[in-house]
Amino acid sequence: MGINESFISNPTRVWLVILLLGVGGLIALFNIGRLEDPAFTIKTAVVSVQYPGASSQQVEEEVTLPLENALQRLPYVDNITSISAVGLSQITVNIDARYHSSELPQIWDELRRRVNDATLQFPPGVSPPFVNDDFGDVYGYFFSVYGDSFTNPELRAYAEQLRRQLVLVPGVGKVAIGGVIPEQVYIEISRAKMAAYGVTLARLADVLNRQNMVSDAGSMTVGSESIRLHPTGGFQNIDELNNVLISPAGSTHSIYLRDIATVSQGVTDHPGNIYHANGRNALTIGVSYIPGVNVMNIGHAIEARMKQLSADKPAGIELKVFYDQAAEVKKSVDGFIINFLMALAIVVGVLLIFMGLRSGIIIAVSLALNVLGTLLIMYLFGIELQRISLGALIIALSMLVDNAIVVVEGVLISRQQGNPLMSAISHIIKRSALPLLGATVIAILAFAPIGLSQDSTGEYCKSLFQVLLISLMLSWVTALTLTPVLVKWAFANMPVPEKKPDEQADPYGGWIFRVYRRLLSALLVRQTVTLVTLAALLAASVWGFGFVRQNFFPSSNTPIFFVDLWLPYGTDINYTARVAREIEQNISKQEGVENTVTTVGQGGMRFILTYNGQRQYSNYAQIMVRMDDQRKIAGLVRHTEQDIQKNYPEVNARLKRIMFGPSGDSAIEVRIKGSDPDTLRSIASRVDKIILDDGAADGVRNDWQDRSKMVRPVFSPYLGRELGVDKGEVDSALQMNFSGSTVGIYRDGSTLMPIVLRPPATERLDVDHMANIMVWSQTRQQFIPLSNVVSDFKVEWEDPLIMRRDRIRMLTVQTDPDAATGETSGDMLARIKPQVEALTLPHGYSIEWGGDAENSAEAQEGLFTTLPIGFLMMFIITVLMFSSVKNAIAIWLTVPLALIGVTFGFLLTGIPFGFMALIGLLSLSGMLIRNGIVLVEEIGQQKKEKNQTEAIIYAATSRLRPILLTAFTTVLGLAPLLLDVFFQSMAVVIMFGLGFATVLTLLVLPVIYNCFHREGQRIQQ
Repeated sequence: MGINESFISNPTRVWLVILLLGVGGLIALFNIGRLEDPAFTIKTAVVSVQYPGASSQQVEEEVTLPLENALQRLPYVDNITSISAVGLSQITVNIDARYHSSELPQIWDELRRRVNDATLQFPPGVSPPFVNDDFGDVYGYFFSVYGDSFTNPELRAYAEQLRRQLVLVPGVGKVAIGGVIPEQVYIEISRAKMAAYGVTLARLADVLNRQNMVSDAGSMTVGSESIRLHPTGGFQNIDELNNVLISPAGSTHSIYLRDIATVSQGVTDHPGNIYHANGRNALTIGVSYIPGVNVMNIGHAIEARMKQLSADKPAGIELKVFYDQAAEVKKSVDGFIINFLMALAIVVGVLLIFMGLRSGIIIAVSLALNVLGTLLIMYLFGIELQRISLGALIIALSMLVDNAIVVVEGVLISRQQGNPLMSAISHIIKRSALPLLGATVIAILAFAPIGLSQDSTGEYCKSLFQVLLISLMLSWVTALTLTPVLVKWAFANMPVPEKKPDEQADPYGGWIFRVYRRLLSALLVRQTVTLVTLAALLAASVWGFGFVRQNFFPSSNTPIFFVDLWLPYGTDINYTARVAREIEQNISKQEGVENTVTTVGQGGMRFILTYNGQRQYSNYAQIMVRMDDQRKIAGLVRHTEQDIQKNYPEVNARLKRIMFGPSGDSAIEVRIKGSDPDTLRSIASRVDKIILDDGAADGVRNDWQDRSKMVRPVFSPYLGRELGVDKGEVDSALQMNFSGSTVGIYRDGSTLMPIVLRPPATERLDVDHMANIMVWSQTRQQFIPLSNVVSDFKVEWEDPLIMRRDRIRMLTVQTDPDAATGETSGDMLARIKPQVEALTLPHGYSIEWGGDAENSAEAQEGLFTTLPIGFLMMFIITVLMFSSVKNAIAIWLTVPLALIGVTFGFLLTGIPFGFMALIGLLSLSGMLIRNGIVLVEEIGQQKKEKNQTEAIIYAATSRLRPILLTAFTTVLGLAPLLLDVFFQSMAVVIMFGLGFATVLTLLVLPVIYNCFHREGQRIQQ
């Protein structure tokens, strides 16, 4: 007894499976994890090292190079990029895509060991390296904390209270605070008073450190007790610093710090990062989630906790949520579910119209059980509902009904021919089980390159393969088990038509079938004309595809955009913050703006997986703008660009949207490799001209930025030796006068604040009297003017940044297409790439392409690396099914012909061809081969009873309705995805490609088959 007979004869099993799939699927639907985008691992770590006082070249040679050499020997590394700036080295290590996320902790441990080993080569003065391997953490609940009358330390105190409470919410992983400006204790002392009292920097630092030192005073034994000794003398508050005795030992006069200095507490004048929110000073708080949790549930828990904490919020402080992943997930998933239900309704409607009420209901019930069963299995295997998996369900809808259509169609035809119901069911199951299995496996294998791809894009789209694998295999199983039972229940009471001895019922007597048979007969007679016409159409489509617009991933429909502001390098971070605040305030006043957050000095927290923040630059700011409607973004972007160009000509602005999928910093990047900075800049200027002459670019910039000014006091070693002053003392005097020198640490509970010594503001900012700065002479034990040991002050230009990639200097020219032009990066790249590559480069210099071109190439490489394996398996299965290479080749020859419809679709709609369209081509190939297998299998069955021509025509006619139904349900079912910017290119491929592919399967494949099998060529007219 076969499995279908065991189900038909045992209703208990049937109801059990229906309840399992139905109820289990509904439970899974309400409990399955939900995300906006699928998770992919950012396999990146950043190593930061400070080298105060060093030039960018010194940082490169003495810090960056040893670290790069150590890190490059790691076998896991894909590439290493570095930024050598004045006093700071930042190295980004990208791990090869083939390493799984579970291997990363061990890789980071080994990376740290390499970094620690490399520190042995560092010169004196280099700070310990900081390795950030949490670079890929996503803070999905991201909000700002601000208040007009609150200082940064006060905001920090309240933010710390929130952090301690939010981290206790179940499911929360980390809570990070951004924009905290470090506090310092300032001792302001006039240079004249220091000289008059003979107070030196070294003396003051020694006194403060000794008195505030934490040291062990031991313990004493009293009887049976051991009592710890802990003398007083440490600073309990800021006022106690005023009472520090700073007069030299043995001096007859007692000099206290309050006699010559003013002590105060405040924040540093040169913070590394500043945040604004809606034009006001702010902090930000980001909450990340534990992997595998239901984001929506955790989001609701955080909201509930925030409402509880609102009672303790100080008056005047405001909390403004900028990004709530739970809300975005709900909006995204709800939108996709609506699209899915629309597609489901379209598919069911088409089935009811063309298959009849009973048949339509059977297939609709089978489809519903397949979808619910797929959700159940996804839930059990931890596959979340997100953009890709929901899109896969929509794509799978028409493919899910195909197996059921074949079974129901076969039973209907058999019944119309007068066969008993059970006999008809048994016959169609036996004939179709193996062909349907082969066709289903081939359709799954068409998506295998996505499932096997190891790069980040493949990881991003992997659930597409997983969902299709689950759903299609389930559809095959249910087609052989549940569908026959549903057919029996639905058709049990239908009367069996009686056969007359001299009459054979014709189930294909309708006018559509008659017209189709005549057309197919005509094509079989004119095989040469048919094939030549197809070849010409294919050639025209290949030529026409060159006019199709290209893209990698489109912009997200999340109503957020970014305004990147670059001021001239060397701009003080406080001035950058002031300019950014003015621009932000202007943006906040515009219609439709809900919320703005500005980060100055570096990029913001990664609140969305595809967000890439900039490294540390004092001349950089980014304004993140949230709108109430994404359709208003384009107008505000144009207004903002015009405002910046008019009122801030010194600002290089770049406005961009959130991108779907993995993306780089810029859409178009030209990397120039070489050794000499002047030559690199010269080549870059020629590239700049080509891009600007094109006219479609939204500005041009390079990552080395403009050269900056540097003042070089010319120190005389001879005068210094004579006067007892060395270069270090000159450096200390200059630093103390303009920036302040750290002379100790003040402890305030768990907070350690540097004690900074500096002159009053009037002296500190007086550049004109630089020569009069007083320097302490160890030999003469007195202060002398700086001009006695410095002969001149020169102003020179320097490269503030030196970028490297894999230990080679590299300057990157970056640009993006102007949003007003409506062009994609592919459109613009196609024009400028030949001109850039035609440039004559000096020996030892080369150009390579980054941005979307590199990301797309890497994604396609990951895809095409596994594509041959998948297609080879598909071809082998096709050959094994028919034991005929000719039949397999005949089916596969129809695959490239689908490009005719695909090219027409893209040229008609104007939608760019992106990475998702490439996946759509794989899906299309699987559908074509799937239909072809069932048709050729039917031809083989009919050839046992008829001559070849009659067998071809009858088999094709018998497949007419199932193929047309599959095409209609697919094309119409995917129509809602045309409105989704992420899936629309895939929808174009499948809709237009399958529309033409239906013609190929029904008309062209029989002709190709007939050409491959020469016997029985005569047509019965």
